Amino acid sequence: MKTTALFGSFDELDIRVGRVLSAEEALTRKPTYRLTIDFGPEIGIKRSCGAYRNYPTEALVGRLVIGVVNFPPKQMGPEVSEVLVLGVENSEGHIIYLTPESDVPLGAAVF
Repeated sequence: MKTTALFGSFDELDIRVGRVLSAEEALTRKPTYRLTIDFGPEIGIKRSCGAYRNYPTEALVGRLVIGVVNFPPKQMGPEVSEVLVLGVENSEGHIIYLTPESDVPLGAAVF
């Protein structure tokens, strides 16, 4: 278990809903995808790189995802990741995206 954080720390995160526009293999050492995600008119289109490889690329396109949009960009080899897409690890060690259970507007804030 992690150490106790102050509730105000959560308020500093800008967590939003976005829709994956494209998914392709990224140019990194580890198997990684580059996602292009639309977070709506306020946030815009952002890129995320990560180990999302348990999903085929065609299954990612059109999918709603939840991401932290106010972290600074992170260099991942030759790629830059602008958003941290949130997920949880299942019993097989695969990352499963967190996603709304119904359609919501792009850019909707997570509370």
